[in-house]
Amino acid sequence: MAKNLQIFEKDTDKVILGDAIEALSTVPSESVDLIFADPPYNIGKNFNGLKDKWESDEEYLKWCYQWLDLCVKKLKPNGSFYVMTSTQAMPYFDIYLRNKLNILSRIVWHYDSSGVQAKNYYGSMYEPILFCVKDKDNYTFNAQDILVEAKTGAKRKLVDYRKAVPTVYNSEKVPGNVWEMPRVRYRMDEYENHPTQKPIALLERVILASSNKGDLVLDPFSGTFTTSFVAKRLGRKSIGIEINEDYVKIGLRRLQILSSYNGQELRREPRTYEKISPSQQSLKLFE
Repeated sequence: MAKNLQIFEKDTDKVILGDAIEALSTVPSESVDLIFADPPYNIGKNFNGLKDKWESDEEYLKWCYQWLDLCVKKLKPNGSFYVMTSTQAMPYFDIYLRNKLNILSRIVWHYDSSGVQAKNYYGSMYEPILFCVKDKDNYTFNAQDILVEAKTGAKRKLVDYRKAVPTVYNSEKVPGNVWEMPRVRYRMDEYENHPTQKPIALLERVILASSNKGDLVLDPFSGTFTTSFVAKRLGRKSIGIEINEDYVKIGLRRLQILSSYNGQELRREPRTYEKISPSQQSLKLFE
């Protein structure tokens, strides 16, 4: 074990506190079925004291290429890799990875925003995701597990007269590459104290589609450990890596690995509901 890492394990879940590149180096090569990576975007976010900003774009990309190479190395031959970054940096990721993996989909995660909008240009309301595999002829994709409503068939009941026997269009389909899911906001049921928490629904789609029960799922930038949380709930094994100790404590609690840390009880910070309806007040929080 690298000297700068702390590892916590219980059952099939592992949490690693430490630098992503150092931690990834300890993972056996070709051992991971699915990797979901949501790294810092180099846009100046404050992650509980750690500033998400490199001295230059070149330095940011140099760092990214290091952990991207490690992720590729850790994937099984039939493994899948989902990776996010800012809209500005994604073209560099795309060009870099297309020489190492097969990029099957370029996904747009679209969300509404009622907050402050750009006034002198078109504000961003999406984040890009690459879906990559090592072997385009041998990878996991459980289409039946992620079907969504096909509005043409389910609602409009249109008939396809091109078939030998005219048939109503299907009521379900595999999602396209534009995913409309709300961002995680304060007072939402799943909210944890993190500025860029990804929604459970997004990770559910990724993990259901691209892994099977018993598979190993890895997230090198775990944040609130939603990837590991969903993987555990769906019967997968998980490795979550995170450099921020406060976020690691969230992961230890969500995965029920520890009930206390350094003598401090691991508990979810209470939220106030005085400005919302009684029905919302009764909602249970994910623990």
